[in-house]
Amino acid sequence: MSIEARVQALGLEIPDLPPSPAGNYLPGTITGNLLFTAGQIPTRNGQIAFKGIVGADLSIEDGQEAARLCCLNGLAVAKSLLGDLSRVKRVIKVNGFVRSAAGFTDQPKVINGASDLLVAILGEPGRHARAALGVNELPLGVGVEIDFLFEIE
Repeated sequence: MSIEARVQALGLEIPDLPPSPAGNYLPGTITGNLLFTAGQIPTRNGQIAFKGIVGADLSIEDGQEAARLCCLNGLAVAKSLLGDLSRVKRVIKVNGFVRSAAGFTDQPKVINGASDLLVAILGEPGRHARAALGVNELPLGVGVEIDFLFEIE
């Protein structure tokens, strides 16, 4: 079963186009057999979702849904650069940033939204190294931003 078919089986959708960069950078780049994405924020149909601070305005569950959207957007970047996702061999690293309220320490639970989705979609090749960091602010006021590193064929 293809990656896109697995995404559809989960009732989700990879955007046809990746989100447009908000500045002078590329949404992703390939060097050798590595594909790096820029930081992905939670957008759906070109609209920002999940603005706010996790642990104050947003719940852990909201943060997890935001992380899933970031993941789908990261896959959209990969698809746009590769033509199709069959060339994704594995996920190497995920860096997750959570706009956190003072004293909020559940960043790993939030970024699990993306990690769990990658494993659901890719199986064992979706398992990856990861950082889950709490930050004071994120672009456009979103609660979560994630970048991805994929090994490709």
